[in-house]
Amino acid sequence: MTSRKPLWMSLAILVLAGLMGYYFLSSASGKAAHPFRFGLDLVGGTELVYRADTSKVSDKAEAMNALKDVIERRVNIFGVSEPLVQTEQAGLLSGSKDDRLIVELPGVTDIEEAKRLIGETPTLEFRLLRPEAQQLLASSTNPDALTLDQIFYPAELTGRYLSHAQVEFAGQTSAPVVGLQFTKEGGDLFAKITKENVGKPLAVILDGKLLSSPVIQGEITGGKAQITGNFTADEAKTLVRNLNYGALPVPIALLTSQTIGASLGEGSLTAGVKAGLVGFLALALFLALWYRLPGLIASVALAIYVIISMTLFKLIPVTLTAAGIAGFILSIGMAVDANVLIFERAKEELKRGKNVHDALHEGFRRAWLSIRD
Repeated sequence: MTSRKPLWMSLAILVLAGLMGYYFLSSASGKAAHPFRFGLDLVGGTELVYRADTSKVSDKAEAMNALKDVIERRVNIFGVSEPLVQTEQAGLLSGSKDDRLIVELPGVTDIEEAKRLIGETPTLEFRLLRPEAQQLLASSTNPDALTLDQIFYPAELTGRYLSHAQVEFAGQTSAPVVGLQFTKEGGDLFAKITKENVGKPLAVILDGKLLSSPVIQGEITGGKAQITGNFTADEAKTLVRNLNYGALPVPIALLTSQTIGASLGEGSLTAGVKAGLVGFLALALFLALWYRLPGLIASVALAIYVIISMTLFKLIPVTLTAAGIAGFILSIGMAVDANVLIFERAKEELKRGKNVHDALHEGFRRAWLSIRD
């Protein structure tokens, strides 16, 4: 019974490899539903570096993580394949005095288009009236000159707590308004704010501009709110679209931008593919000459390994970079190492007088410890 297990396992692997090989070869024309994804170093693209203003948030790390999630969500909606979004916090390790957001967009070579993808995202926040604001407004000779910071203070509720937005219409006037649905955490925070500030205005501020400041009539549960601002239908739709793309938890400002050409990347990709083919053929030739039939079988197993790996790269999908391709080529050599250990051990057992079946079985058993390590 035990002798049949390796046979069934081998047949299962061959069937799996055959199916994956058929999928891989049939999609090699570039029109596959799951094409390979390449990094910025291979296909070129745009790199944008932003400075994030975290001076008004208490938890900078959480704010930067939220910013990263929002930007990733936004560029994904625009169809940019496998963007790389990372944050860099100010400190001695980073060598920067600013909190930074780094965005790499493979395949996007128009810097202005890349800026538009990121820069159109609005910053939404809610603020409460400062206790001294009424007296300040009454004593000021030019109330319009007062800033929003002088009149309102942050209510901790920002666009990072927004689940989605949609266009709605006011019951009496039928004017378009923007309906907001907060996340569970945002809904709890909104209920707390409205409960503790009944009778006070709650300012809705978008991109530093006051849209409305309705007076809180009572606690609002359910995590829903509305933005009114004399919108036209098109303006409300545009605002809803931008809010659903993701409202930024903190303001950002562009520091640097650069376009990375694909000429070097294409050369690296071509060289990597050639290196992989040459390495594979050299290994197969060595195995066939040195180990004869077992080496030939090992070469077939190596081909199966390559097919399964490349198919998984397409299906997961895995972003291929120049370093990643080099690592995969190295893994081919590591895969052969197991065969070498088994074959050398089997040769020793054959010299001791054992038959082929027992020698191979002993070779697998004794080489396993080294393979595992």
